[in-house]
Amino acid sequence: MKLMLLDTASLYFRAFHALPTSITAPDGMPVNAVRGFLDLLGTLITRFKPSHVVACLDADWRPAWRVELVSTYKAQRVDQTTPDRESAPEALGPQVEILLEVLYALGVTTASAPQYEADDVIATLATRATQTGDRDDQVDIVTGDRDLFALVRTRTAASPAVRVLYPVPSVAKLVVMDAAEILSRYGVPPEQYADVATLRGDPSDGLPGVAGVGEKTAVRLIGEFGSLSQLLAASQRDDPRLRTSLASKLRQHQGYLEAAARVVGLVRDVPLPDIDGVVPAALADQQRVIELAERYNLVNPIRRCSKALYD
Repeated sequence: MKLMLLDTASLYFRAFHALPTSITAPDGMPVNAVRGFLDLLGTLITRFKPSHVVACLDADWRPAWRVELVSTYKAQRVDQTTPDRESAPEALGPQVEILLEVLYALGVTTASAPQYEADDVIATLATRATQTGDRDDQVDIVTGDRDLFALVRTRTAASPAVRVLYPVPSVAKLVVMDAAEILSRYGVPPEQYADVATLRGDPSDGLPGVAGVGEKTAVRLIGEFGSLSQLLAASQRDDPRLRTSLASKLRQHQGYLEAAARVVGLVRDVPLPDIDGVVPAALADQQRVIELAERYNLVNPIRRCSKALYD
């Protein structure tokens, strides 16, 4: 099995910003994100030839349980007119429903779960694959979110490798992030990446981290102490490897760091049903595909994507 997990929102956001909104349907509605996503999907299928594909979705982009842990989590992204929605470009919102309709008509599997983000769905499906697969299998996660680096694993005698296909700077280029590449770029193995992210913070997610602790310092500390929990334990006992001022700062932020670690951490046991995800052999709804292609000026991207899926 070659499983490909798509961080759908991450990819359509990038497609939206990579292509001009002058790409429109006959009625003038922008369809740049839909077109970019479909072309990317076709490229991924052609290049990596997965046997299974799942487009993972946010059923809840800002779960209440994460906000209860860290109240600022994604707070800067909240739509001021509709507080339960994420702020997004006006031209993007209507395209999301169109994209989901197209994926359904093409027969591409989607997956989501109440109270969880797409990252958690991806983490759960990747974990299932590593627990039940064999060394000849492969799991590829396509995302622009570095938090998912924590899922990367090398191949073992009993389980498959997990990689991230990372679009830098846009969906036009993909960097294959395996364990060696993450260690080379970020100075820590994948299993320590979440601790580094928690310590340094992530302003784009409303996570401040510890003031004065940037990525280089976070990498050094997690590398030296092995984990965030061991680092915090060292700060409590005034470990001589820590400057007094830094140990004091870590103690002051311990409550935040413990909560943020749960926010940053990926849920790997989301209650999902069994999900097949086999790459479809034919259109799920041919008539609907024809209607969508004509209505939204998507004939060519749907044709290219269909060729990649079914040929």
